[in-house]
Amino acid sequence: MSVSQKASSNEAAGMVRAASLIAAGNVASRILGLVRETVIAQLFGATGLVSAFRVAQIIPTMLYDLLVGGMVSSALVPVFSEYAERDRTALWQVASLILSLSVVVIGLIVVVIELAAPQVAFLMAGGFDEELLAATAHLLRLTTPAVLFLSLAGIITGLLHALKRFTLPAFTAATFNASIVIFAIVGVNIFGWGIDALAYGLLFGAFAQVVLQLPALRDARLRFALDFQHPALLKIGKLCLPILLGLVISQVAIALDRNFASRTGPESIAWMQYATTIIQFPLGLISAAISLAILPTLSRLAVADQQMPARLNAFMDTLATGLRLVLILIIPATVALFILAEPVVKLLFQHGEFSNFDTQQTALALRFYLLGLPFAAIDQPLIFAYYARQNTLTPALVGLLGVGFYLVAALTPALFRPMQMTDLVLANSVQLTGHALVMAWLVNRLSSLRGRGLGPTVAKAITGAAIMGFGLWLTQPWITQLLPPSYFVTEAVGLCLMVAFGGGLYLLIAIVLRVPELHLLMRIVRRFLP
Repeated sequence: MSVSQKASSNEAAGMVRAASLIAAGNVASRILGLVRETVIAQLFGATGLVSAFRVAQIIPTMLYDLLVGGMVSSALVPVFSEYAERDRTALWQVASLILSLSVVVIGLIVVVIELAAPQVAFLMAGGFDEELLAATAHLLRLTTPAVLFLSLAGIITGLLHALKRFTLPAFTAATFNASIVIFAIVGVNIFGWGIDALAYGLLFGAFAQVVLQLPALRDARLRFALDFQHPALLKIGKLCLPILLGLVISQVAIALDRNFASRTGPESIAWMQYATTIIQFPLGLISAAISLAILPTLSRLAVADQQMPARLNAFMDTLATGLRLVLILIIPATVALFILAEPVVKLLFQHGEFSNFDTQQTALALRFYLLGLPFAAIDQPLIFAYYARQNTLTPALVGLLGVGFYLVAALTPALFRPMQMTDLVLANSVQLTGHALVMAWLVNRLSSLRGRGLGPTVAKAITGAAIMGFGLWLTQPWITQLLPPSYFVTEAVGLCLMVAFGGGLYLLIAIVLRVPELHLLMRIVRRFLP
C-alpha cells in the first residue's frame, strides 16, 4: 500500500470514528428531544402557553446562531484546526480571546433583552393577545441568560472538534434535552412551577453543556484576555463578516415565521414545533453527524494550495462520500415518515393534554416539512465544503436568496386568502429546496461532482425507498388491524414492526442493488456493537 493510500485509509477510519461518536451523541440527543416533546405534550398539550414558551425558547437560540453558532463551523473550526496543527500555546491564546470577548459582548446583550422583554415578545408574536404576550415576556426573561452558556458551549465544542476530541461535545445536546425533561417533570409535579419549569430547564441545560465539556479541556491554558488586534481574531472576523448579513436576514426570517404563525392561531407555533422536532431527528442523526465528521478532514485538505489537482480531487471525493452517505439514509427516512406520519405523532405526543385534533394538525405540518427534508440534509455538507475552504461569502449570499424563496412562497397565498399554517411550512420546504439546489450547482462549478457515484446512489436510494414505501402502505392497515392502537404498548409495538419491516425491506433492496456505501455504514454500525 502506498503512502497516499495509507493516508486515505487513515482519513476514512478517522471519519468513521468521528461519525460514530457524533452519531451516538445525536441518537441520544434526538431520543431525549423526542422524550422532551412528549413530556411537554403530556403536561401542556398544544396550548397558547406552549406557543408562548416556543417564542421565549427561540430567542436564545436565535441569538446563539447569530453571534456564535454560524461562526463555529464557518470560522472557528477551520482557524482552530490551523493553529492546532502548528502551535498549541497559540491555540490556547486564541481560544481565551474568543471566550473572553464572548462573555463581555453577550453579557451586555442579555441585559438589553432582559430590559426590553415585552417589546421583543411583541416583535416575535404580535398576533398573541395581551395575556399571552405577558406570559411570553415573563418566560423570555427566564430563558435569555441561556444564550451566554450556549455560546460558551458552542465555542468550546469548536475548539474540541479542531483537536479531534468528539466524545463530550457529541453529548451536549443530549444533556440539554435531559435537563428540560427533568425540570419539567419535577417542576410541574412537585414544585408546581407550571410552564416556568420548561424555562428553568432550558437555562440549566445550557449551563450544563459548558460543564460537561470542561474535562476535555484539562490540558488547556485558558485565561481572560482581550486583544482586538490579534491576527486570529481579525481572520475570524474576516471569515464571519460575509455571513453576518446572511445570518441577520435568516434570523429576521425566523422571527417573521413565528410572527406569521402567531396570526394563524394560538396553537400553530406549537404544532409546527412538534413537527419540527420529528424532522430534526433524522436530520441531526444523519446529516449533522456526517457533516461534522467530514469538516475537519475537508479543512485540512483545503489548507494546502486549493488549486493542486490531487488536493482538490481528495477534497471533492471526501465531500461526495459524505453526500452519498446522507442520501442513502435520508431518502428512505423521508418516505417512511411521510407514510407513517399519523402513527408517529400519535405515539409520541397524543397523551394527556394533546388531543387527536392536535395529532392531525401536527402530522399535516410534518408532511409539508418532509418535502424539503432531503434537500435540507444535503445542504449542510455542501455549506461545510465552503466553510472548510474558508469561503463564507458564498453560503451567505445563497442564504439571502433562500430567504427570498421563503418570503415569496409564504406571502403569495396571503394575497388571495387568509394566511394558513401550511403556507408557512410549505414555504420553509421551498426555501430549503432552493438553497440546496443552488449550493449543489455552485459546488459542482468548483469541481465537477460527476463521476463520484452520486447519480447511481440517488437512483438506487429512490428505487429502494419507493419499494419500501409501497410495502409500508400495503402493510400498515394489516398491522393496525392486528395490533389496534388502543393502548400505548400495542401502538408502540405496531409502529416498531412497521419501521422494522420498512428498514429491512430497504436494506434487502440496497444489498440486491449493491449499494457500495453499505460497507462504510457497516463499519460505523460495528463500532456500536460489543
